Amino acid sequence: MKKTINFSKGFIPASIISCLIIIFGLVGLFTKGINLGLDFKPGLIEEVRVANPVANIVYNGSAKISVELYAGQMDLIISGTGATNETKSFNFAVLTDVNSLAAEVNKVDGVVMTVNDGSYDTTKLFLNSAASTQLTTTPLQIYPAGTSSITTDDLRDALGSEKVSIKQLGNGADASYQIRMAVAEGDGQEDLQSAVNEKLNNKFGKDNVAIIKTDFIGAGMSKSTTQKSIIMFVFVILLIWLYAAIRFHWDFALGSVIALLHDTLIMLTFICWSGMEFSTTVLAAVLTIVGYSINATVVILDRIRYNLKMMPEVKSFNEILNKSLSDTFVRSILTTVTTLMAVVSLYVFTTGSIKDFSLALIVGLISGIYSSIFISSAFISLSRKNWKPEFGVHHSLKSGSED
Repeated sequence: MKKTINFSKGFIPASIISCLIIIFGLVGLFTKGINLGLDFKPGLIEEVRVANPVANIVYNGSAKISVELYAGQMDLIISGTGATNETKSFNFAVLTDVNSLAAEVNKVDGVVMTVNDGSYDTTKLFLNSAASTQLTTTPLQIYPAGTSSITTDDLRDALGSEKVSIKQLGNGADASYQIRMAVAEGDGQEDLQSAVNEKLNNKFGKDNVAIIKTDFIGAGMSKSTTQKSIIMFVFVILLIWLYAAIRFHWDFALGSVIALLHDTLIMLTFICWSGMEFSTTVLAAVLTIVGYSINATVVILDRIRYNLKMMPEVKSFNEILNKSLSDTFVRSILTTVTTLMAVVSLYVFTTGSIKDFSLALIVGLISGIYSSIFISSAFISLSRKNWKPEFGVHHSLKSGSED
């Protein structure tokens, strides 16, 4: 016979701890705020690197030539009227330094690659790709990774705006920097981007600034995304409440919804105080936890309903809760731990938005099993404080016949 753990002793302490954490989160929400991603806040997001170029390329001719630069090779894509449509590839396994690369590139008609530092490793080159990859008579700069000496403070001094936030991506001299700037009323992408790039060029020199990636979202789209996200979340919660109310009872359904709201608020507390960017990827993690947590809660609720039928001799509803939670405890732990193994692997071996997604899931999974055991059960225990065995048996049989 399985040992029955007295989980009900932890209902009040767990509820107090959860309330304190949520209050701490609400304080952070109103004082610190959430680091909203670009999907939820209008503005410009731009990834930049600052380095002295090792080479530049120009083209004098009638064809159209664009450049694509990877870790293992560089491609010149040739097209246009009067030209043979082809792609010339330069393998970095063979052309290991900038000098050898330039020697081969200069064999292409009309293309001239001028070298500043010919000894640099070709596998660590990158372009000002967000600005242009098209070859013209204006030099297209090629930059070396791992040579930057600037910091976030240098960028902040250059931009000199209270509306800007800067995040370092990568470490040391190999770092790039993500610049986020809120959009003012009436500003457009080109105006805001030009203003940012002009300040960077004035500070570091036009040839030394590489724009790796640029995104922009307007105020209308940002507001629409926020509204749709809120509506979607409310709709999901209502559907889950309706499902639980039909399958079980109103207090079971409300207890499960309270547990879901608890998990959401715990995740938002973590997101707020950790400074994690709240993007659509993190929102997906929140909704994933809502679905995962309700599954764990439903298993426990189903066991409670079963034990209501099978334990007519009990004197208090907490005895049924303790027995039901003990019956499902090992299953809940094993399910959560196996899921955590996969999620922790994602966190360790990925970067960027997937890393944020997995970290949010880790927090949500831990909160989910905790709330399924203590928070929803605590509410059900409170709602059935005056429960009588005869009523419980009668009601459970009625609920079972409806299923």
